[in-house]
Amino acid sequence: MDPKIELLAPGGDVDAIKAAIIAGADAVYCGLDTFNARNRAANISFEELVGIIRLAHQYQCQIFLTLNIVILENEFKSLAKLLSKLVNTTLDGVIVQDIGMFHLLTKHFPTLDIHASTQLTTHNVGQIPFLKKLGASRVNLSRELNLREIAALTEAGRENDITTEVFVHGSLCIAFSGLCYSTSASVGNSGNRGRCSQACREEYETTETGNNFPLNIKDNSAFFDLPALIEAGVHSFKVEGRIKGASYVHTVIDSFRKQIDGFLATGELLEDGERLYKVFNRDLTNSFLKGDLNQSMFIDNPRDNSKNHLKDKLTHNGLKSISVVQIHDAQQELQVEKSQIQASVNDKIKHLSIEKLPLTLSFSGQLGQPLSITVSTQDFIIGQTQLEDKTFTVQSPSLLTISDDASIDASSIEKRFKSLNNAEFDLKQLVTDDLAPGLSIPFKELTSLKKQVLLQLNHETPVLPAVELPKLARYPKPETQRPKLSILICDEADIALADFTDADIYFKLPDAYKRGCTKYVDFFKQNPRLIPWFSSVLIGKDFDAALNILEQVRPALIVTNNTGIANRAFELGIKWIAGPFLNTTNSYALLAMQEQFDCHGAFISNEINQNQIKHIARPENFKMLYSIYHPILLMASRQCFFQQSVGCEKPRIDNGCMLSCDKSTSITNLKGDEFAIDKQKAGYPSIYNQDQFLNTEIIEDLAHLFDGFMIDLTNIGAGNKPSPDKVQLIQQFEQLLSGGGQSNAVTSLDKMVPQSTVLQYHNGL
Repeated sequence: MDPKIELLAPGGDVDAIKAAIIAGADAVYCGLDTFNARNRAANISFEELVGIIRLAHQYQCQIFLTLNIVILENEFKSLAKLLSKLVNTTLDGVIVQDIGMFHLLTKHFPTLDIHASTQLTTHNVGQIPFLKKLGASRVNLSRELNLREIAALTEAGRENDITTEVFVHGSLCIAFSGLCYSTSASVGNSGNRGRCSQACREEYETTETGNNFPLNIKDNSAFFDLPALIEAGVHSFKVEGRIKGASYVHTVIDSFRKQIDGFLATGELLEDGERLYKVFNRDLTNSFLKGDLNQSMFIDNPRDNSKNHLKDKLTHNGLKSISVVQIHDAQQELQVEKSQIQASVNDKIKHLSIEKLPLTLSFSGQLGQPLSITVSTQDFIIGQTQLEDKTFTVQSPSLLTISDDASIDASSIEKRFKSLNNAEFDLKQLVTDDLAPGLSIPFKELTSLKKQVLLQLNHETPVLPAVELPKLARYPKPETQRPKLSILICDEADIALADFTDADIYFKLPDAYKRGCTKYVDFFKQNPRLIPWFSSVLIGKDFDAALNILEQVRPALIVTNNTGIANRAFELGIKWIAGPFLNTTNSYALLAMQEQFDCHGAFISNEINQNQIKHIARPENFKMLYSIYHPILLMASRQCFFQQSVGCEKPRIDNGCMLSCDKSTSITNLKGDEFAIDKQKAGYPSIYNQDQFLNTEIIEDLAHLFDGFMIDLTNIGAGNKPSPDKVQLIQQFEQLLSGGGQSNAVTSLDKMVPQSTVLQYHNGL
């Protein structure tokens, strides 16, 4: 097996993890019942994790723990406690989304290897050095990338000593991961907190094209693209599926194991992949990988497609007409085969144990002899799957003496050694039969003996003490300083709004650019008051074009929602502010961006509520900002939303679609909620909530925390709704921030924006 290639399996529960190990996974990623982005998975306890790590290592398999959600301010204390326990295990790595957690890990837990989650939406070469500086050794690339783009990011990884990981099988999100707010906006079930309610799999009212599941796409599979991914330099082939069961995991991992090993041995793909259709699937596609974003990626059925695949296979095998009986018999056979797979997997994993290791401590000693502790337990030797008995003895340097007052007895021994009954060991017995009564040694030596026992049980690795996080310094803004208004525009005609306000004006740049376009370089040089605003997703040549603008204009300040642009701004010495789509929810994220990238300010996430915001500590000389009026983006996609809704004459997306298409329509779910589908020229297809976000409450609640509040005047996502007069909007928001006539301004704004919501601010995460 080539050590450069890793098969990485999902593990949603103990049985699935065992199935992955026995099927030949090189590594398994799994989550605890907290701090992980698969809230619907069964997940595991800390004690189970310790046993799983030991079991996996017996089979030379690594374990990575998912801590891949955004972290709230009040969670860092309990997070530090968890990390303090994890550093004393042999865990092989942690998977992280939150920039603040990167900061915490590198500052206080440097022995833990950090992998950047797919939730960080890593899709351009500029993001690789950003993540490396944060402390990542590996990055999971966005699922939307094609082979050419993957190869470019992998090359950037090599240059920055960081490995890449690519999803090769399992469910696909139609939205860019980390940038989906589809259920956060309504009920607080955020994908950034592991509570995705899968709005993309929901049934909607029948669309013009006759589809009821217009957002549902097939599952991903690169089963026949492994040679190309190997050629691209990808290190880890990752299978999605932490809510899938053991039979699914074993079947998929075993199939990929055979395919990889066969190709490396012969240079040919030997497996036909049919087994992949006998477990849950929504049919399979590799269109993202091929860069062919076509209509065939969609399927109007979010449920298991196994039976439909079987029916199609019978047809393709030459059966021109299939009777109901034939279909029924074939489906029954498939069901029997699925049951057999489950029974076979259960039989294979039933002998695998993650039980705690038995531990017995025997104390012995006589007057004038040292105190001896004989430790009996079990351990494993690398390369062997069976545990072996392990016995060792430690002795006190001092000799036992007579003591009536402070003798070592069963009670004092239990008090000091009972903590060895922990996540790793089951302390069966403390044997004192061979210890003479009424004897003693200095109690500090008893403590020293306990440490020696722990050291040997821990394979000569010292136990690290728990980390107490220092209290963060808070730097309030001057009390007399009122928050300043800023506005976001994207239409050149709206530059005239500058005549009506002294607000900061951000100009939103597109997601895509024509090749060699210098329009925006000249545009910003001619309008120095405008502050460039960079989008979240900038792939390939679009990232290059955005870099060109940054490097040619050299603006005094930018706002960026893309970490690749942030990294280049830092290198150029350009002041930058973290945009709202960087999902900033805590003080440690602010510190990380300031200390490592000279960030000058950040928009606090609109997903968190008043109580979650108010505890964030502002760093020194750092601005805290918040968007109080904007369309609510539910999801953005590289795929087309019009093919399944109103139809499109083009069978697939091409560069022309990105640059020229500006359609809009809507879809309605079965509850009657309507959502606007919007495609701006040079923008990604996006879906927006029916209501605008309008939060005037935060002015009264938390104005003392913020340096500025932004209003979005781009009209993006408005659909066919009439837009309020922009000059009047500016005037009302300025009145709101002025401190006088606030109630009148609130009343006016409610009338101007009749379809609005502030649920995210109330619900939080």
